[in-house]
Amino acid sequence: MAICRVDESFDFSSFAGASCAFGVFDGLHIGHQYLVRCALETAAQSDGRSIALTFDIDPDEVFHPDRLKKLMRNADRLEALEGSGVDMVAVLPFTREFFSLSPEEFLATTFPAGVPAHLHVGEDFRFGAKAAGTVETLKEWGERAGCRIHAHELVSSDGAPITATRIRKLLLACDLDEANRLLGRPYYLCETVQPGRGEGADFGFATANLVVKPHDRVLGEGVYAAYATVDGVRFKAAASVGVSPTFEATSTANMEVHILDFEGDLVGKAVKVEFVRHLRPMIKFESVDELIATVMSNIEWVRENL
Repeated sequence: MAICRVDESFDFSSFAGASCAFGVFDGLHIGHQYLVRCALETAAQSDGRSIALTFDIDPDEVFHPDRLKKLMRNADRLEALEGSGVDMVAVLPFTREFFSLSPEEFLATTFPAGVPAHLHVGEDFRFGAKAAGTVETLKEWGERAGCRIHAHELVSSDGAPITATRIRKLLLACDLDEANRLLGRPYYLCETVQPGRGEGADFGFATANLVVKPHDRVLGEGVYAAYATVDGVRFKAAASVGVSPTFEATSTANMEVHILDFEGDLVGKAVKVEFVRHLRPMIKFESVDELIATVMSNIEWVRENL
């Protein structure tokens, strides 16, 4: 398996006869996973290569940066696609020149040396300048080029399509159970630990301090039961998302994670935090003793129930 950037060094003949699943795949939720499985199935049937075709960034980073909210960082999204079972993740650079191409130019630029045997997209797929390209555009091109276009209905749950937007709304509302069900896995974030205030250690529960960028702040504020992976080892954890009202005047982090039974210095280390249960909202405590008692109770719940 490989992640390959589709640039001047890319072997464009890799697309010839392949089965491609094409999309942004933010979150790689169960609807996206279905699309990838379809590509794997047609690849097996035609004895061709399976490819996940995507962009290096979320196009909304260009078009709607002011309201962008993402379920995954770009690097995590590509890594998840690499682990989905496909033979290759082909990554299109989303440059200003690229997104200004007409649908016909887009297809000619992407497939200049052979076309896929199968191309799987969602029924709402759009591409090219001003999103002018539709599934019908693809099908007309496919008939001429010899590529079978599979336009799939969006996978639904409880009568509604599973979309990244739907999952974002669930996460913002702290409905982690439903969000994780639609994701097909726990929602997670990967961040690097920053130096903190040090009060947690004084209170008996040292925390890893994380600074999550605005477009990655999807999860509603509160305290969560979680797992934290450090250097490949997975620990139980209690995570506080948002700035605690008690420390809002001094806090530099917008997420703090207490990792149970971890020993050592975390500053500068990458931590993957998987969120599995919403425990409580943010609270402004009347005293330090009340804060310590509540946090210790949360930690004990994590120890006993995860």
